[in-house]
Amino acid sequence: MSRRVRERAAGYVPTGYAGPPVPIDGRSFAYVFPCAWEDHSKIGFSSDPLARIASLHRRWFEFFDLEGGALVEAESVRDARDLELELRKGLGDWNAPAPMSVQVPAGGHTEWFRGASALLATRLRQLGARGYRVHPLHGWLRTALEQRADHLHEWTLAQLPVDELDGLYPPGPAAQRVRDALDACTALGIALQCRLAPVVWDWYAGRE
Repeated sequence: MSRRVRERAAGYVPTGYAGPPVPIDGRSFAYVFPCAWEDHSKIGFSSDPLARIASLHRRWFEFFDLEGGALVEAESVRDARDLELELRKGLGDWNAPAPMSVQVPAGGHTEWFRGASALLATRLRQLGARGYRVHPLHGWLRTALEQRADHLHEWTLAQLPVDELDGLYPPGPAAQRVRDALDACTALGIALQCRLAPVVWDWYAGRE
């Protein structure tokens, strides 16, 4: 593990994050999840944006441009659905297939749009001007993930066989799931060492 990754795993906060945790008490949200590698965005609605973005790609924190995405808070699922329809109204010409690396059952087939980022940014600003609470995606996800990170101690110990922790067997699917989850926390600047059993922290940090 590199020095930078060690710093971030121990609690380093990325430079893109600033300010106190954002409120995450909304009941439902319309979302814009832009890809990190091109102007290609997923538009949808969800009562749990963190679970939704994680269902789309196992390395969601790398695949999506968290700094460029946004959530629009709604009072109900129906309201969030209406906001989603408003965000993508008239974007038929920008409709594009889901990226091939997106997990198929979760991807949706009509909710991906290429080349519409400028128009979506304008629509998000307009919703904010109308009184909707529009959250930057990175800050909201960081707060939500940090709230759930207190369960990492028990969850990681339950997921990782002792033989894998001891390095006696190569990592299996469960170990990959754990590493992805911990890497997500690292990417969003959430302290890990204080939340993990020492044996799990040593395994993750790659120490002897």
